[in-house]
Amino acid sequence: MSVLVVGSVALDTVETPFGKVTDAIGGSATFFSAAASYFTGVNVVAVVGRDFPHDQIEFLKQRNVNFDGLVTRPGKTFRWGGKYDFDVNQRETLFTHLNVFENFDPVLPEHYKSTPYLFLANIHPDLQMKVLQKMNRPKLVVMDTMNFWIEGTPDSLKQVLKQIDILIINDSEVRQLAETPNLFVGAEVIQRMGPKILVIKKGEHGALLVENGSYFWAPAFPVQEVQDPTGAGDTFAGGFVGYLAKMDDYSTKNLRKAVIYGSTLASFCVEKFSLEKLVSLSQHEIEKRYQQFINMTKCD
Repeated sequence: MSVLVVGSVALDTVETPFGKVTDAIGGSATFFSAAASYFTGVNVVAVVGRDFPHDQIEFLKQRNVNFDGLVTRPGKTFRWGGKYDFDVNQRETLFTHLNVFENFDPVLPEHYKSTPYLFLANIHPDLQMKVLQKMNRPKLVVMDTMNFWIEGTPDSLKQVLKQIDILIINDSEVRQLAETPNLFVGAEVIQRMGPKILVIKKGEHGALLVENGSYFWAPAFPVQEVQDPTGAGDTFAGGFVGYLAKMDDYSTKNLRKAVIYGSTLASFCVEKFSLEKLVSLSQHEIEKRYQQFINMTKCD
């Protein structure tokens, strides 16, 4: 089963203690697609400017990523710049130039509207709702958000939450949205808002799946050298949703496997800058590291 992702395609300038890249391919839809394409076909809805280097996403087209919904507008592509120190959980935003993304109005080609799996990346909740209203009843809707929308557009966000199945969110955002310091109490509060399943990201400390009153904890893979954590969250989401779409089954067993696959893809992403690692990553490498994840958590 294929996946539709609605989000950003951007050009990132990133500096870490291990190097720097300028105008590297980035954006939530891009990282998501690169990961999900290892499991299933992906349809992309996003906007770029006339300066966007389309040749640099050619490898995704060869991996069954469809860009019929990628619109080119007059102007410049969305650009973001950030700097990380040795604690990669903390970053400094150096600049954000929305450019054509400021007026992003998702356009869904007709053949996209029946895509069975939908991922609403981190965009304005009103746009997320607009996409939902255009879709023909997807089987599963997964959504991302951030503190900016939680603080700035809480009413719009809560309307979208009523319409989705799975929310991917980090631990500090859980506490902010639920208005409680307790992560587990916060998860229950958010589930009452709509999404029955939560995937709570904790960066280098892994991810927590909350479903039907049960918890599943997946550690982060012990990467020896993290060069660039940009896009790790969207890469996780791509692996997670991509695996569910491939299996066309979101039972508890497959949800837990999807978390591991998401963590596996994210662990590769951070080893290089931008999409560098995801360009050449093989299916064999993914399966090998997935098995290492499983072995890490065995206790018998």
